[in-house]
Amino acid sequence: MSLRDLIILGVVFISLPFCFMRPWIGILVFSWLGYMNPHKYAWGIAPNFPVALIVAVPTLIGFAVTKDKEKFPFERESTVIILLWITFTISSFFSFYPQLAWDMWQKTSKILIMSLITIPLFLDRKRLKYLMLTISLSLGFLGVKGGIFSIIHAGQWNVRGPEGTFIAGEGDFGLALNMVLPILFYLVKEEENKKLKLLLYSTFVLTIVSVIFTYRRGAFLGLAAVILLLAVKSRKKIFGAAVLSMVLIIAPYFITETWTNRMETIKEYEQDTSAMGRINAWKMAFNVAKDRPLIGAGFDGLSLTTKVNYSPNPSETAGDVHSIYFEVLGEHGFIAFGLFVFLLLFCLFSLKKIKKRLEGIHSAEWLRNYSDMLQISLIAYMVGGVFLGRAYFDLFYHLVAIIVVLKVLANRELSSITAVSGQPV
Repeated sequence: MSLRDLIILGVVFISLPFCFMRPWIGILVFSWLGYMNPHKYAWGIAPNFPVALIVAVPTLIGFAVTKDKEKFPFERESTVIILLWITFTISSFFSFYPQLAWDMWQKTSKILIMSLITIPLFLDRKRLKYLMLTISLSLGFLGVKGGIFSIIHAGQWNVRGPEGTFIAGEGDFGLALNMVLPILFYLVKEEENKKLKLLLYSTFVLTIVSVIFTYRRGAFLGLAAVILLLAVKSRKKIFGAAVLSMVLIIAPYFITETWTNRMETIKEYEQDTSAMGRINAWKMAFNVAKDRPLIGAGFDGLSLTTKVNYSPNPSETAGDVHSIYFEVLGEHGFIAFGLFVFLLLFCLFSLKKIKKRLEGIHSAEWLRNYSDMLQISLIAYMVGGVFLGRAYFDLFYHLVAIIVVLKVLANRELSSITAVSGQPV
């Protein structure tokens, strides 16, 4: 057992009593392990140790018995998550490959449950800030690591996430980093501690470098959308222009011919076997949904012999459906697909409504900033998800839970103003 194993496992086991007594702390520890995956950087038993499960159990037990939580708010977003879980469960009973389906069902159920219990535990501004810092700095650490690696090696190799995780692949890693960039950016605006502000700024910049050198077209398109939206929404246009200028000035010294050639295939997708393989996979998913409109193929059902029966060109079909939209459609049918799309739209509409209702209220400016932050993160997921099969990505469902928290806190802010002024807002 290495020293890293001892340190990481020591921290995990020391945290367990706190996870039970204060389950909101358990969510923070669970998030740290889930997004940063520190145990994957050890060399002994830690990489394969079920650290997330060990933390989840006392957190769930603590949640069941603690009084330090509020009533669960059945907003439309949280209700849709529950309905999605029901459709996932039903499709698993009728899946093409039951063993694969139930294994993935367990993983997805864990993600959904931990996201849902986040809501009543974090209906507090200070706790919510701790959660956002935990998520952003956990993934940001990986962004910093990848950015420094790319700079040292002049962009000669691509960067990726920890092995054996949801973000191990370059594309998945780029998606996660793109989703966390807006969080880092807006937390800087809210942070008063100068050292922490500098840390967040530095993490933001190096994470951009890391995304670029994933060498993935979807990650690059997602990054372009994020940077554009940050520039449009940010009141500090000078900062946005400075970041863009710095990237444009430095990039030519590190961008390799391989990277340039890879990005140019965006315009020539018909000659790119990878792109055409994905299009065939999308057609396969749609064909499965037409044949089984209510249940789809089940989790992990769009592979193996499914290609032969449903793909227009089995030999050229990608091994993965490579799209959050077609993944849900093909694996769970049209009802689940509709719920998934509505969940995305509900989140965007709710954030827009929060901004509009709180306009001009100085004490609620942080809520408006958080709304912008989450809106851009969701768009990054929606854009990047066109090319990646990450419909069950834990960060997405965690952000949905945080949006529900934001809605409740916004309603409280408006209620308190109404109580003081006597006039409805």
